[in-house]
Amino acid sequence: MKPNIHPEYRDVVFLDVQTDHKLIVRSTVQTRESIKIEGNEYPLFKCDVTSKSHPFYTGAQTRLVETGRVEKFRARFSRTATPKTKQ
Repeated sequence: MKPNIHPEYRDVVFLDVQTDHKLIVRSTVQTRESIKIEGNEYPLFKCDVTSKSHPFYTGAQTRLVETGRVEKFRARFSRTATPKTKQ
């Protein structure tokens, strides 16, 4: 392995800004901020969405009413889908 070409692999805190959930993971991500946890200082990476806040994983995903979708589709394409009459 060549020296001085690989990024530093270290413990990094990933912070979910929506839920304030912190996860310490080893990573090479470059950060400008740091955070102190249990007496140790770690680089901090702020995430907008993680599995703790994404609606798919939390079960808070709202389901669209299927009939509303079908009616919206029919209303949008009813003008172009009209059958042509023979003359």
